[in-house]
Amino acid sequence: MFCRQCEWTQNGTACTQQGTCGKTPETAEAADRLLYVLKGLAWTAANGRKKGKSVSEADRLIMRGLYATMTNVDFDPASLAALTEEAVAARESIGVPSEAPPAARYNPPGGTANDEGPRPEGVSAEGEDPLAASLRETAILGLKGMAAYLSHAEALGKHDDLFSRFAEELLIRTLEPTPTVEDWLALTLRTGEKSLGVMEMLDKGHADLFGVPVPSPVPLGHAAGPAVALSGHDLKELSVLLDQASERGVNVYTHCEALPAHGYPGLRRPALAGHWGTGWQNQARDLSEFPGPAVFTSNCIQKPRDPENAFTVGPVAWPGCVRLGRLHDGHTDYGPVLDRALAMGGFAADLKGPAVQTGFNWRNVLAQADGILGLIKRGRIRRFILIGGCDGARASRSYFRRLAELAPAEAVILTLGCGKFRIFDLPLDDIEGVPRLIDLGQCNDAFSAVKIASALAEALNTPLDMLPLSLAVSWHEQKAVSVLLSLLNLGVKNIRLGPTLPAFVHPDLMAVLSQRYGLKPTASPEDDIRAMMAGSWRSYLSPYARLARAWGRLMPGLCEATDARDSAQNHLREAICRSPSPHSRRSMQRRCLSSRGRHRVHIRQYFTCRLSIPTLLRQATLKRHNPDPRKTQLTPRYEFSKIFSAYTLSYLATYFSSPILCEVVPF
Repeated sequence: MFCRQCEWTQNGTACTQQGTCGKTPETAEAADRLLYVLKGLAWTAANGRKKGKSVSEADRLIMRGLYATMTNVDFDPASLAALTEEAVAARESIGVPSEAPPAARYNPPGGTANDEGPRPEGVSAEGEDPLAASLRETAILGLKGMAAYLSHAEALGKHDDLFSRFAEELLIRTLEPTPTVEDWLALTLRTGEKSLGVMEMLDKGHADLFGVPVPSPVPLGHAAGPAVALSGHDLKELSVLLDQASERGVNVYTHCEALPAHGYPGLRRPALAGHWGTGWQNQARDLSEFPGPAVFTSNCIQKPRDPENAFTVGPVAWPGCVRLGRLHDGHTDYGPVLDRALAMGGFAADLKGPAVQTGFNWRNVLAQADGILGLIKRGRIRRFILIGGCDGARASRSYFRRLAELAPAEAVILTLGCGKFRIFDLPLDDIEGVPRLIDLGQCNDAFSAVKIASALAEALNTPLDMLPLSLAVSWHEQKAVSVLLSLLNLGVKNIRLGPTLPAFVHPDLMAVLSQRYGLKPTASPEDDIRAMMAGSWRSYLSPYARLARAWGRLMPGLCEATDARDSAQNHLREAICRSPSPHSRRSMQRRCLSSRGRHRVHIRQYFTCRLSIPTLLRQATLKRHNPDPRKTQLTPRYEFSKIFSAYTLSYLATYFSSPILCEVVPF
């Protein structure tokens, strides 16, 4: 056994005796064997497609098998072995030519653990470059996350062969002589690109079937009567359960990943009674206090305290739990679950508990875009902080709640994934009607975050990495890896990843990602919130002036000096209000003026101006105009006691052939 695909990895290296998640060596070996067969099936399917053969069943099995090998999905060696046999049968039905690689000719022995065919994904081949091996492993884990999203989308009737073909391509590359580091880096980023495409398809599938989400309060109490809890990301299964539960008089409660279901109009039915519990890592405690059975539709399942009350569907399996069958119409038969709920009785009385908000989606957030942009320009919103990713059991994950608690009143917190359960009960107010805590859904709703960030960048005419947006990503399993690769592929920089770094990321790979994308581990909440909020007083002048470069490219510069003046004066007025001395207030008020009607940014004593000029250009110019070398060693941050007009700053932008960003910040 050698498994290090999740954050629970023992000692920060790998689980070799027993998985912290509950995975046994037999389960780990069965998963390694299945993955090896899937690689061979991918080669066979690609070869068969070239010859005009139908490979749709092979594509389906590849995605289903990748999903099953994810963390906290299938813990049953017998279930994994059955999937392996299906993959072998599909491979043989296509036909395996003599020139096929060993993985395509491999026949797994039934129940034999000591097999020399497959190798755990984290074990490098002899002579393999450690950096290339780390990239290969990262790409495979991201592919597993993509496969899970694709499985959810296909359950909603959405499918595209493009993604299956990419999965085949990636799996086949692992069978070839080791590609170069640059090849693997490009392929890893393409995994992020395809994952984002799948998430877009999944977003459309949810909206088409259940309607566009609407911000809605979700009760955390309970109603008297029989009860069933549904956990996982599969909203189609929740819809089927609601239909059957309403006929039997059983209340349905979402658990953990299913919380966003309450925002969809098509799922807000009388049988949907509320939400129960918090993050997946607390499910043993939460569900032991729940007076009814629980259904697991996707990751994350843990060892149930009472297997008789735990039911699984789809790819999920745990030895001893009941795996639900299908009705004649193809839908899951929830009869055994509802029988168990009626037998257990459920809650004896109603309890009105607090409520949390969910149902925010890129569609309804962007409907308020004008108001949000106005708040940004006026300094009422200084920064968006996205706290996203998986939750987990480590004590260090209190970092994310503390980060949200320390965020100032001008910061808006966006949540995405199970990390929300660390902070979803914080009593944060709103900023002129815009909530300071916005839940965008689960990790498979990451497309919403990308759409919002892209629209904001377009409206402010600025790159994604220069938005007033900071990301703190909590990772635990492969869906979070898929989301992270999607963000890196988009060019998003300066992501903070924690609470620990993945064991499968080699230090050399971390150095590459840090250099190219600014990826960094989380520090203390105090240090990180200070760094996030630094420079958040940027005056986003809209629209930016378009200054032509010599080679015809357009460059963003500064214009609309009135906006700059107004922004500076607004910040100065806030400082005036906070000043304890009447004399200081009068002095500062005099400085909050324009000169002769020309709109200028007044920067003096209480403010600094930061100019983002490339260091080499800056120093070269200073050396040319200032022979004193002692005055050329300047830092990127300057203090000025002059009045700079927007026209002067625009001239500087043209002179240095570089954008000049004026930030007016408290000094």
